Amino acid sequence: RQERLQTRSWQLLVLDEAQANNTPSSRQTKAVKQIEAASRIALAGTPIENNILDLWSLFDFLNPGLLGSAKRFKEFVKSLSEREHDQYAPLRNLVTPYILRRMKTDRSIINDLPEKTELTSYCGLSKIQAAQYQHAVTELANAIENLEGIKRRGLVLAYLMRFKQICNHPSQLLGDGEYNPKQSGKFLRLAELCEEIASRQQKLLLFTQFREMTAPLADFLTEQFGQPGLILHGGTPVKQRQKRVEQFQDEAGPPFFVLSLKAGGTGLNLTQASHVIHFDRWWNPAVENQATDRAFRIGQKQNVLVHKFVCQGTIEEKIDALINEKTALATDLLEGGAETLTEMDNEALIDLVSLDIEKSRV
Repeated sequence: RQERLQTRSWQLLVLDEAQANNTPSSRQTKAVKQIEAASRIALAGTPIENNILDLWSLFDFLNPGLLGSAKRFKEFVKSLSEREHDQYAPLRNLVTPYILRRMKTDRSIINDLPEKTELTSYCGLSKIQAAQYQHAVTELANAIENLEGIKRRGLVLAYLMRFKQICNHPSQLLGDGEYNPKQSGKFLRLAELCEEIASRQQKLLLFTQFREMTAPLADFLTEQFGQPGLILHGGTPVKQRQKRVEQFQDEAGPPFFVLSLKAGGTGLNLTQASHVIHFDRWWNPAVENQATDRAFRIGQKQNVLVHKFVCQGTIEEKIDALINEKTALATDLLEGGAETLTEMDNEALIDLVSLDIEKSRV
């Protein structure tokens, strides 16, 4: 927005939260790359959020030409994926000299940070959830038979969201506002966890990607803890954000904080919590990790337990497996690309979302 930044040449340009410029076609990314500077530095907690092309975008800012054009880079990555051993070694060797990486778990950097344990909390589906889910699978299979291109991609994305809503609670899909806990395997699992957390007088953060779920979840948690907690989402006024953080950080403050993943996933210090619950899974492990880091950060004095809710036998279990594969690839090269769901062929897509009845029941 500040055109004057482009009217002079700078000695050093430092790009903080550089992952916000991972989309080469965005106006912001284009504007940043037009600023002249003798030296450039990019700071990012999640340098690759979606796929390996994010890495190209960052290096196109840092060292234009090092990784070639976007088209050439895609061809290069495709050729690497066909290698039998140590697939991404050539790319890793190319970019490693330009990367200084520190890990929060490195004791030489932070020697007093407690432990973080991540657990997958498997949930079943209620009868109404299973019926809704199976009906949606049948609908999708019929709907995509004769669709192609952008219409097909749009429909697939819509149904992927619908499957996640069903896994959360039937009322989220129906929009009836009832949210009977007995109709959702996740609500029943949440009640079990809250009983244990409340008995130890500990606090929790609960993340959901759906703003409309924040109020029903907060109402349910109020019943479990016997006192109200806090909510934060994209509609929360800026002045209220910090006030609510301070309320939660008070040792005698509310026992829980329900946050939408997008609004509460970064920039907040919530170290009073020793439990983090991801009520619904996001496709991107980097986004989940950023949210978890609201509690697992400098200033945390307790061990942190991270509970990731997954409905067995549904797309959530299969997405969990994809996330684990992507995380393993990240160890090899910061982050890796996973197959784009909207580009799968019909048979592979329906196999991905299909309901496994044996696993799904509560």
